[in-house]
Amino acid sequence: MTEIQVINEPNTKEQIFSNLNPIVSNWFKLKFKEFVESQKYCLVPIKNRENILLSSPTGSGKTLSAFASILSYLIDLHEKGNLENRTYAVYCSPLKALSRDIEVNLKKPLEEMEKMVNKKFGIRIGLRTGDTTTLERTKMLKNPPHILITTPESLAIILTSKNFVEHLRKTEFCIVDEIHSLDNKRGTYLSLTLERLNEISTIWPVKIGLSATIEPMEEVAKFLVGVSPERKVKIAKVILDKKIDVEVLSPVDNIMEDQDLHLKMYDLISDLIQEHKTTLIFTNTRSATERVVNFLKDRFPTEYGDDNIAAHHSSLSKNHRFDIEERLRQGKLKVVVCSTSLELGIDIGFIDLVIMLGSPKSSSRALQRLGRAGHRLREISKGRFIVLDRDDLIECCIIKKEMIEKKINKIRFPKNCLDVLSQQIYGMAIYKIWKEKEILDLIKRSYCYADLTRKDFLDTISYLSGEYALEKNNVYAKIWYDPETKEIGKRGKLARVIYMTNIGTIPEESFITVKIAGTNEVVGLIDEGFLSRMRKLDVFVLGGKKYQHKYTRGMNLYVSSEVRRNPTIPSWFSEMLPLSFDSALEISKFRYLIRKELESKRPKKKILEFIKNYLKVPEKTAEAIYNYFLEQHSFLEIPHEKLIVIEKFSDLGKKYLLFHTLYGRRVNDALSRAIGYIIGALGGRDIEIGISDNGFYLAGERMMLKRTLEELKEKNLEKFLKEAIDRTDVLARRFRHCAARSLMILKNYKGKNKSVGKQQMKSHFLLSAVKKITNEFPILREARREVLEDVMDIKNAKLVLSWIEKKKVKIKILETDIPSPFSLGLILQGHTDLIRIEDKQEFLKRMHELHIKKIIENK
Repeated sequence: MTEIQVINEPNTKEQIFSNLNPIVSNWFKLKFKEFVESQKYCLVPIKNRENILLSSPTGSGKTLSAFASILSYLIDLHEKGNLENRTYAVYCSPLKALSRDIEVNLKKPLEEMEKMVNKKFGIRIGLRTGDTTTLERTKMLKNPPHILITTPESLAIILTSKNFVEHLRKTEFCIVDEIHSLDNKRGTYLSLTLERLNEISTIWPVKIGLSATIEPMEEVAKFLVGVSPERKVKIAKVILDKKIDVEVLSPVDNIMEDQDLHLKMYDLISDLIQEHKTTLIFTNTRSATERVVNFLKDRFPTEYGDDNIAAHHSSLSKNHRFDIEERLRQGKLKVVVCSTSLELGIDIGFIDLVIMLGSPKSSSRALQRLGRAGHRLREISKGRFIVLDRDDLIECCIIKKEMIEKKINKIRFPKNCLDVLSQQIYGMAIYKIWKEKEILDLIKRSYCYADLTRKDFLDTISYLSGEYALEKNNVYAKIWYDPETKEIGKRGKLARVIYMTNIGTIPEESFITVKIAGTNEVVGLIDEGFLSRMRKLDVFVLGGKKYQHKYTRGMNLYVSSEVRRNPTIPSWFSEMLPLSFDSALEISKFRYLIRKELESKRPKKKILEFIKNYLKVPEKTAEAIYNYFLEQHSFLEIPHEKLIVIEKFSDLGKKYLLFHTLYGRRVNDALSRAIGYIIGALGGRDIEIGISDNGFYLAGERMMLKRTLEELKEKNLEKFLKEAIDRTDVLARRFRHCAARSLMILKNYKGKNKSVGKQQMKSHFLLSAVKKITNEFPILREARREVLEDVMDIKNAKLVLSWIEKKKVKIKILETDIPSPFSLGLILQGHTDLIRIEDKQEFLKRMHELHIKKIIENK
């Protein structure tokens, strides 16, 4: 197993200077009064060729910490006349824009050092991404950059190229930046690419990992260097005394009573913007981003226009995003509103305030967003959460507490992804002929494939070598495999072109056309991600009208317009970030503590004092939280970390089961689908399901709760879920993604692009074909794994069920006439597209009055 050592003591100034080239030392002395903490931990280990993972807050000088010793080494070589025509260091970032920033920011210190000694060092820095022109690539081939700036996908292409790969054979350093953003299949892909880099290098490339604050660091360190007994890595966790100024604000004093909540929110936002030089606003969806920009322009036409406010999100063109980033850097914009696109460390200049509209859903994301303000080391990072309902208020207060206490949500890298494995094996086979043991050993040195079974490996080889007889579906063998010699190699003259034009892990998505079943009348368009979250019979709103999901064909969704049921899923659902499991447990813990306070009948004043101290909030906020909990406690029961409450009530002839399971949407997705499947198997029909971070509900005519809970156990959850998702849109769409990654479906062939619609149509036939051959086809298994582990969270869902079985968590079933206060957010969720914000406030006010009336009656 990889040996991990934590660095507890930073190096002294004298130790660092003695390890740097005098030119670099003098440059530091001229530019800075002292070394920053990250440099004290990093510079000497990198000089000594030790692998290191540096975790440090945003704006703490990580990038220069990684490059300083490398620049010092290259200047040493130049002075001795030993600087060769090859690549010495590779810098790999998941963001093209960040790669561009690094190129600029790395050249600047180098130019300053050259100017300081009045001579050129001849150190070349080059950028290689998907946007690099053929001419630029040709120039690089002749004169390779000494420091290569690239992305995970471009690095994999280089390792499969005929010629440029030769320049990487003596790579001595490899920097992986923004590791915290690689907890997805791009990370899985990169883990194998790093092993391929190790394989072709005649020198072990020192791995330097850079990340914002991250946990668990030991696992991330293994991801960086791979898994092998002879591999060692040091961990440097830099904890800075960087000041943060964070508050949770509500636009009104009483969220439940005020009818002007929406307008007052924009008044508050505008006031905050005007009090600061440059403001960055984070929403959680692209649609909300556009809505906020437009509303600010409409409500305050003299304050905001195209010259000083802009939206930034992934749906905008690359050039448009670059233009906004450049205008931000130049200080030309007063405010930018974005979804998640500016969370990572792109240089966007001076920001003195970050506003988060609603919960960012995890402390890690909140800290990342907050770090965009006061980005430099000694500046204060100032942020304001703006909340619009009571659940959001509590969630943001808990996340703020986690931020202050530096509690970081854990990240997880997807493991044993067979679609990524297929793509990488194909790339390796193009490079050379491999022995089976040789290629498997390389794969298993990757952290993400350390426990890959031999069966999964051979099944993947069988798919790639054409053993599943899919030729009639135009899926041809991509490699050859000789079972006698145990050798693997590429097949076909176009192998390299096919690989290079179809590489990557990010799925292509498009829009779905909504049509009325039977008439083919077109209703409108919805996002494909929204469809994949829907179940059959779900009711949604489009253009102000209700429609019910009937069936899909390719890129068309057929619906019924004759709908009496209420909406079950809001249009923004697919974009919403899920609450992290760690933060959800913190909220559940807080609920338990408040319940204890209320149960003990302590005076209100004492409980308010407890809330203020625990959450570090002012009196008004504590009062709002106290009233919310008191209302729930008096009306029903407070669900918490040791108690799941199931509410039973009826509405319009339907029986509702509402589960208060505060574990985050991904866990609740798994639990609700399993319970819905069991109820259906027991004879329930037309089961309606709604989920949120705080719980889920099921509604129908027959809801056999007792028998369902008896059936639902940790050991059989996976079986139920596999059966529940088998014929769903989410599996069908994810299979297309996996089929494209594994090159079953070629997005590009002989210069022709295949549209998403054509990909989906081919995927539909492929899915049917492989199911007839075997239900254990490797790419189908990967699609199931992706749904259960990446879309849902089966691991933590199993953990919850184990707590229930061990009596660590109890279940209490309670009948009510109307939903409890804690239920309202979930029940209203599907209605948000149908009712105006003012009507929502009116509904909440009316329900609040009913709760108070009921509480008084029961006293």
